[in-house]
Amino acid sequence: MKDKELEVQKSSQSESPATAEGTREGVYYRPRVDIYETEKELTLLADLPGVDPKNLEIDLRDDTLTILGVADADDEERRYLFREYGVGNFQRQFTLSEVIDQEKISAKLTGGVLTLVLPKVEKAKPRKITVS
Repeated sequence: MKDKELEVQKSSQSESPATAEGTREGVYYRPRVDIYETEKELTLLADLPGVDPKNLEIDLRDDTLTILGVADADDEERRYLFREYGVGNFQRQFTLSEVIDQEKISAKLTGGVLTLVLPKVEKAKPRKITVS
């Protein structure tokens, strides 16, 4: 993937405490993502376990794509013997370049995995030029 097409904020931390500038309290986990590219689009896959589509907000402002998911609270009747991940809220931001057609971005959440399709603008798609 070309760096100019999608800049991903990098961090070695898997969770980020809310900062003073934030408007939401608490810890937000950074969902792990996979991003792959074809000639026509970029596809972003993000793990959002426990997030219901009604609790998922995807916002696009000033070329910044923000994913904010609120996970449902734990079932208090369960008595966990062992637990490897915390249930909580998820947040991740990406800066989009002019190569992405922002009007045509689509999203789908299935089985805790968010799929975002980011189509490229026509001028960014590769094409063959016929020589006569």
